[in-house]
Amino acid sequence: MWDAIQAPFPGMEIPADEDPEQDRVARSLLALDPSGQRIAAALRRTIDLLLDGRNTGRYRWDQLHKTEKTHAGTLVEINLQREFGFAGGAVLDYSIAGAEVDCKFSQRVGGWMIPPEALGMLLLLVSASDERGHWCAGLVRARDQHLRAAANRDLKRGLNETGIGAIRWLHRRAPLAENALLRLPEPTVTRILALPSGQQRVNELFRRAQRRRITRAVIATVAQQDDYMKRVRAGGGARDLLRGEGIVIFGGYGSHRETAVALGLPAPGPGEFVSVRLVRRDGMRDGGGRPWVQLGGGDWMTAELTDPVERAPQLPDV
Repeated sequence: MWDAIQAPFPGMEIPADEDPEQDRVARSLLALDPSGQRIAAALRRTIDLLLDGRNTGRYRWDQLHKTEKTHAGTLVEINLQREFGFAGGAVLDYSIAGAEVDCKFSQRVGGWMIPPEALGMLLLLVSASDERGHWCAGLVRARDQHLRAAANRDLKRGLNETGIGAIRWLHRRAPLAENALLRLPEPTVTRILALPSGQQRVNELFRRAQRRRITRAVIATVAQQDDYMKRVRAGGGARDLLRGEGIVIFGGYGSHRETAVALGLPAPGPGEFVSVRLVRRDGMRDGGGRPWVQLGGGDWMTAELTDPVERAPQLPDV
């Protein structure tokens, strides 16, 4: 069902409908988070908290226990309340713009289960798929005609086709911060995680996952150590150890982001890193039209497989 969801136009106007309360809540949520970046960050934190990669080495949703998956909805509810400071509702999870709102999460669009006490109330429906790298959020009124018949002992009900069609989407197929381990071939991840030391695993991660954003959570999962960020930094970490292989690791510094973008790479956000192998542009004809930057007194561009390996320049630390 993810493939049937289309992204909204930036800044799209959401028209009022026959439900003024829903309209107030929708406009309030969009005013708080027009781009959806805050919801996306809360969802990323929730998934990373559930996986607990630093202590467990897990990086996929299917590695969670059933009870942990069940607990995901509660954590999403809590983390969204912390992010936005929603007041607690008298009956349901939140009070938003003077309306009672129940928060429901499912990894699968359409998988939300609505309790009897929410009948007639507004629902904030949230879904996120780490595997697909997308999330969505929308509002719907839990009217009887929107719900399937109860099929379990606690009388919770799912949305029927009419109910799914009535969802007022706030964000659809919005990008979720990438879990780089899910984008690498599984045998590659297995080889990385099989190395005996945290430093070796982090080094191999930056070798194998070049030109991708690597989050702190991914580094923690690979290092599985309390001091996992030490495995990245200069002074004995991957930044020093991989320079001899021509690999640099861009971080959250402004100068790093600007250089990464100039080279056509993803810009690392806060707590993110992007690695790439560089090669000197000098004497390589036109470099195949590749963009280049000045670093360490020389001109450098991203390397291709056939380019020679040479020691990478030192990146600025500001």
